[in-house]
Amino acid sequence: MIEKSSAVPRVAGPVWGTKTKADPRRFLPENTSLFSQKHALKYQKTSNPMFDTQRYPVHNCVCTGPIPALNPDKNPVSSTIPLSPHPILCQPGRSSRLTLASTICTVLLFIQPVSAELPQVQVSNIRRVFHNGEHNAFTDLVHFKNRFYLAFRSCPDGHSVNPTASVIVLTSHDAKTWQQVHRFQVARRDTRDPHFLVFRDRLFIYTGTWYSGETSIRSADLDLNKHLGYAVWSADGTKWHGPIMLEGTFGHYIWRASTFKDKAYLCGRRKIGFDVGLRGEGRMVESLMLESDDGLIWHKRAVFQEIEGDETAFHFEADGSVIGIGRRGNGKAQLLRSNPPYTRWERTELDRYIGGPLLTRWGDRYVVGGRKRMSGRGSKTSMCWLLNGQLHEFAELPSGGDTSYPGFVELDPHRAIMSWYSSHERDARGKTITAIYMADLSIVEKTP
Repeated sequence: MIEKSSAVPRVAGPVWGTKTKADPRRFLPENTSLFSQKHALKYQKTSNPMFDTQRYPVHNCVCTGPIPALNPDKNPVSSTIPLSPHPILCQPGRSSRLTLASTICTVLLFIQPVSAELPQVQVSNIRRVFHNGEHNAFTDLVHFKNRFYLAFRSCPDGHSVNPTASVIVLTSHDAKTWQQVHRFQVARRDTRDPHFLVFRDRLFIYTGTWYSGETSIRSADLDLNKHLGYAVWSADGTKWHGPIMLEGTFGHYIWRASTFKDKAYLCGRRKIGFDVGLRGEGRMVESLMLESDDGLIWHKRAVFQEIEGDETAFHFEADGSVIGIGRRGNGKAQLLRSNPPYTRWERTELDRYIGGPLLTRWGDRYVVGGRKRMSGRGSKTSMCWLLNGQLHEFAELPSGGDTSYPGFVELDPHRAIMSWYSSHERDARGKTITAIYMADLSIVEKTP
């Protein structure tokens, strides 16, 4: 998605609590010093100069477990080093600001849900898994044949449309140690927004591509009518085929995919009537549900959004009904519902903007993720429960600036992992980096 500039909606930020009375210094590793300020805890001396100081809102935080060690000059994919097993405990029920300098520690974030029907979630083992000095963004995450796969766009020329962009695919057996298994690009096209789909015992990666020619292209010259979907696929996650052009996607900006029974479905937005007026994306865009028998040849099945169509994440229930979260440019997102044959839709405006939305199931609950905008704090990647048409945030990830596109894999009804990208950190020269991050999620069991 190419960000559109507009006024930022005003959303109330968190209220910071008071400092803990307990002195936590005795719990710190030897290479870290901690001191109290009025509303903050600061980590100072650590070992990796790739990280600059950032502040994150933390609730009932505990630091423990591994932290990432990364030397992008040698290997952009992270390894881990142990951290002291002694936890740093903040006063229960209070909030604090945690400042990380030069490295990321593991942080458990507890956000009390609004509804008593929803559980607390621990967010732990926050780590940066990839940074190669390029602009790395737009993640997705999947589990396929006993391995995890993480995909994202990497471009030496930044966020904007450029034919130097490519999609990197990493794989891991444990979601901790990653190695690159594939990288691809499409000539004279900006390759972005990769999304996974497991279909017919194959792993597909779909990407929407802007036509840019031999060089970068101005936003004012982008032509949605020249957009084209491509795919790569693998039967074993090692040997990859493609990229191949997806029939039926010319003039469509393809996005997230899903399956139901023996069909594959794909979000594809396009100009209404393929209008040849204004360039780029505007209000006169519809978001479609495309359908395929083989994952490669597509046709229109339904319309998610009839106007101001945008990035749409969707999920099928066992009875064939579909639920979706549709971005609406810089406005409030929509909750979308329909039943077969998907000719009639219920579209309800949500209470917030969501950029790069994720919609998935965790156990018997819906999870919605994406970018939120906060007055005075900019953009953050956020995760929410969706209950009765209402969003209840359970985590705000360390993030800022250019950030969003969460990926999510359920490990079991109580544990999950997620990915996202963010540009909230700086390197040793003070330059903003845009990197790929992951975290572990676990549901906190209620004590009797």
